[in-house]
Amino acid sequence: MALAIHVADEALTDFLSVYNPAVRAIRSRFPFLPLPTFTFPVWLGGLLAVTVLLFALSPAAFRGAPAMRPAAYVFAVVMAGNGLLHLVGSLLMRKAMPGVYSAPLILAAGLYLLASVP
Repeated sequence: MALAIHVADEALTDFLSVYNPAVRAIRSRFPFLPLPTFTFPVWLGGLLAVTVLLFALSPAAFRGAPAMRPAAYVFAVVMAGNGLLHLVGSLLMRKAMPGVYSAPLILAAGLYLLASVP
């Protein structure tokens, strides 16, 4: 649920207007990094597909299926890291970056998941 809220936050605050120029600048300095740029439909479609997939995997996760444990750790670290990036980016830029309003939620959700997975 936290990811779905974060996707909506990013979509409504024009995340790609910050992300795509940043990726272009990074690639100009480090051309070996395979960082993609996105159009809005491709970006949103990909995030919606991932969100639907994660919701579909929820029953297995709640049952405690062993295969879900490594995936939960990876997902938790990605969520917490994403939340931190949004918060730190906003502090460094001295303005609310797209996605920052839901960043505390995904940071908390990621940390909670890390603490909850045995």
